[in-house]
Amino acid sequence: MTMVANANMQLRLFPRTLILGQDANLLRGHRVLDMGDSVVMPGIVDCHVHVNEPGRTSWEGFWTATRAAAAGGVTTIVDMPLNSIPPTTTLHNFHEKLREAAGKCFVDTAFWGGVIPGNQHELRPLLNAGVAGFKCFLIHSGVEEFPHVTLSDLHAAMKMLQGTGSVLLFHAELECHQETPELADPCQYTTFLQSRPDVMEMEAIQTIIDLCLQYKVRCHIVHLAAAKPLKMIQKARQAGALLTVETTHHYLNLCAENIPAGATQFKCCPPIRGAANQAKLWSALKDGQIDMVVSDHSPCTPDLKNLGSGDFTKAWGGISSLQFGLPLFWTSATQKGFQLADVVRLLSQETVRLCSLDQQKGSIQPGYDADLVIWDPEREFKIHEADIHHKNKVTPYLGITLRGLVHATVLRGQLVYRDGVFCTEPLGKSILIPARKI
Repeated sequence: MTMVANANMQLRLFPRTLILGQDANLLRGHRVLDMGDSVVMPGIVDCHVHVNEPGRTSWEGFWTATRAAAAGGVTTIVDMPLNSIPPTTTLHNFHEKLREAAGKCFVDTAFWGGVIPGNQHELRPLLNAGVAGFKCFLIHSGVEEFPHVTLSDLHAAMKMLQGTGSVLLFHAELECHQETPELADPCQYTTFLQSRPDVMEMEAIQTIIDLCLQYKVRCHIVHLAAAKPLKMIQKARQAGALLTVETTHHYLNLCAENIPAGATQFKCCPPIRGAANQAKLWSALKDGQIDMVVSDHSPCTPDLKNLGSGDFTKAWGGISSLQFGLPLFWTSATQKGFQLADVVRLLSQETVRLCSLDQQKGSIQPGYDADLVIWDPEREFKIHEADIHHKNKVTPYLGITLRGLVHATVLRGQLVYRDGVFCTEPLGKSILIPARKI
C-alpha cells in the first residue's frame, strides 16, 4: 500500500499501481509515503486504559501513555476514572482531568466517568459533559479515593442511567471469604491465585445480570478472567440483557502455570488463571461470547510492584501492555485460526461501539476519522526496555518475541508515528461524546 500526503499531512490512500503510473497531476504537491506490502487497518481503539493523571503522574501520564499508544498503532484510548487524583466522579473533577490532558496527547482520548457511593446525582451532568459512560467496582478498587459500591448504590445509579443510552462498566469480583493456609508462601503465585478464585467473578456477574435485566441499562463486564461465567452470560443475553464482555491481552497470553515465584510483574486483578481456562477464553472469543480485547493498561512505579521481596500479596495489581496489544493478540491469534478481519472487529469495531464512537472511529470509510495503523503481520521483534514508551518499564512481556511490527500510525489523516519516530508535538484531541437518549 502507498500513502500520499499533502503539505498539511492529510493522508490519501491510492493503489500502488496508480502511484507507479503516470498520473502526475493527481500527485503534484503531495508527499509519497511508500509502505510497501504493509497492512493498512483502522487504528486500534483501546477502551480500557489507566492514565493516572492528574495525581499519580509518577505512575503514568497523558504524554507517556499516548506516545506508547501511538507506537502500538492505537489511535484512540478511553481513560479510566481511577487511579487519578481526583477521580472522574464529579463534573468538577472531569473538568480538571480535561485541563490536565490538554496539549499532552499524541492520540485521541475519551474518558469514562466513575460511579462511587453517593455520586448518583453527578452522573447525568457528567454524561452531558461528554464522558463515554461509567465504571464501578464491586470490590475494593485498590485506591481509597474510588470506593466500591454496594447494591443500594447500584440501584441508585441504575435509576439515573435509565433512558440515557449510557453504559455501566463493572469490575466484576465480589468479596468471598476464602481461607488461605497460614503458612502459604506469598512469593508463590498460587497463593495469590487461591485468594481470588473464579467464584468471585461468578457471584459478581450474577449480580450484574440481575441489575441489567431489571433496569434495561447497558452493562459491560471489564477484564473477564474466568471462563466459568460465560454460560450464565449467554443465558442472560438470550433473556434480553444488554450485556457486553471484554477480556485482556494478559488473560489470553499468560498462564498461571508459567508465572515464576516472586515475579510480581505478572500480578493483576482478577488474577491470570490456568491454561485450561485460557483455552476456553479463546474459544469464547472465536464464538462471539466475548466481544472485545483491551489492554487494561494499569501501570505503577517499580517499588509498588515489590519486585525486591517478590510478595504477590502486597504488590500493586496491574499490567502494562498498551504499546503491545496488537502484536500480543496477533502472535497468539494466528495460531488459533483468527484472521485480520477479526483483529479489526475485536480491537477496533467492538471497542468503539461500547464507548459510542462507532460513527467516528474504527472504520475506513467516508465521514470517519482517518485513523490508521500500518503494520507488518509477518515481522518478528523482541521487546527491549529501550523501546518501551510508557513511563515505567515494568511489564511481564519484557524480552519476549512477538509477530506484528507497527510501522506507522495515522491520526485523523496526520502521521503521528513512524518506525520509532514521533510527530514533533502532540496532535491528539480530547473527545467529548454527545449524550444520547433512547
